[in-house]
Amino acid sequence: MPIITLTTDFGIKDHFVSAVKGAIYSALPTATIVDISHEISPFHITEAAYVIQNAYKNFPKGSIHIVGIDSELHPENKHIAVLLNDHYFICANNGLISLIATEFKPEKMVEINIHDAVKTNFPVLDVFVVVACHIARGGTLEVIGKAITDIKMIKGSEPIINLGGKQIVGSVIYIDNYGNLITNITQQLFQEIGKGRPFKITARNAVFSKIYNRYSDAINFDVERSKREEDGKKIALFNTSGYLELAIYKSNPRTVGSASSLFGLNYRDRVSITFEQEPS
Repeated sequence: MPIITLTTDFGIKDHFVSAVKGAIYSALPTATIVDISHEISPFHITEAAYVIQNAYKNFPKGSIHIVGIDSELHPENKHIAVLLNDHYFICANNGLISLIATEFKPEKMVEINIHDAVKTNFPVLDVFVVVACHIARGGTLEVIGKAITDIKMIKGSEPIINLGGKQIVGSVIYIDNYGNLITNITQQLFQEIGKGRPFKITARNAVFSKIYNRYSDAINFDVERSKREEDGKKIALFNTSGYLELAIYKSNPRTVGSASSLFGLNYRDRVSITFEQEPS
C-alpha cells in the first residue's frame, strides 16, 4: 500500500494532526503515514513548497502527499489532486503545485468534486483523507474529480543578475529550525555566473568570501579545541538541495542565536554575491 505523507501548518499543540491520522487509519488500518512537517508557518505556501520539494523525491513512486496549507474551500481556492513525477499530491489550488513542479510537468490533474457528499469546515480531514484513501486503494483520479489542464501559478522569486554579470542579487526563501538562511541562489547559477572568480557574499552586515562543502569544513580541527574559532563561526555553503545557505556553526535560536537573528535577516531579505571583474 502506498505511503501517505502529511504536510500542514497545524502545529502539534492541537488535535488536528491526530484527527487526520485517525481518519486515515479508520479507513485503511494497514496504512503507513509519514509526517513531513506540521510546523510550516501559517498559510506560507512558499515555505511549504520548499519543504515538500526537498522531501517528496525521497519517497517511493506512487506515494500520496496530503498538503494542508491554506486549504479552506472557496471559489478562488478549489481542491485538486495531481499526479506529478509519479507522486500524488492532494491540496488546494493555491499555487503550491506550480512551485513544486519546477522540473516536471504534471501527468494528470483533477479538480476534486466530492464536496456535495461531504459537509465540512475541516477539508484536510473530510475531503483530502477520503481522496488519499481512494488513491491508496488503487482508485483513479477521474472518479473523485474532473480533469483540468491549468492550475494557479505562482512565480517563485528568481535571483537577478546585475552589473553585466558581476553580481547575483537573491533573497532568503526559507529559515530552518536552526535559524539558517536558505537563499534562492543555486550552486548551478553561482558557477555559471562566477566562472571561478573570487567573490564576496553580502547579507546585511555579514560578509563571506568562502563557500564550504560542509558545516564542519569551516573548523580547523588541527588547532587545539580551546583555541579554535568555533562558537559563532559564520558559514556559507551550498546545502544538500543545491541552494546557498548562510549559517552559524552549531547555532541555537533559543539560546546563543542563529544566522537569522545575528545577521538580522528574514524571509525575502536580500543576499548578494559580487564577483571580481573578469580580466580583460
